[in-house]
Amino acid sequence: MKRDRNQKIIDHIQQDPFARLLGADVEIITAGHSRVTLTITEDMINFHGITHGGVIFALGDMAFAAASNSRGQTAVALNVAINFLKATKPGDCLVAEAKEQHAAGPTALYDITIRDKGTGELVAKSQDLVYRKKEWFVLEE
Repeated sequence: MKRDRNQKIIDHIQQDPFARLLGADVEIITAGHSRVTLTITEDMINFHGITHGGVIFALGDMAFAAASNSRGQTAVALNVAINFLKATKPGDCLVAEAKEQHAAGPTALYDITIRDKGTGELVAKSQDLVYRKKEWFVLEE
C-alpha cells in the first residue's frame, strides 16, 4: 500500500505544468531527495547567449519543490538563496539535485546543487527553506 501512496505523490509532482513547459524531467529519489534534468535550448538564453539565470533558478526551484513535497505534505518556499557559479549554453544538460538537510516542526532546509551533466562542474548552488503546511495532497496511510 505504501508503494501506491509513493507513486501517487510522484505522479502528482510530475504533473507540474511549468516543468513540462520547459521540458524538465522531475525524479524523486527518496523522501526529501529529488533530481531534475533539463537540456538548455536556444529559447532559454539571455542577450549574452548564455543560459538565463531565471532558467537555472527555476530548475533548482523544481528540485526543491519535488524534494520538499515528496512525502505528500504541501510545502511552500519561504526563502531561496542562490549563487550562480558557471555559465552554460544551449545544448548543455543541467542536473539539479535537492537534499533535505534539516527538518523541524513546520520548516525544513534543503541543499540544492545544479551541475553540468557533461562535465560535472557546479553551475549553481542554493540553500532553500520551506514551510510545511498542515495539509496533505496525498493523505497519510
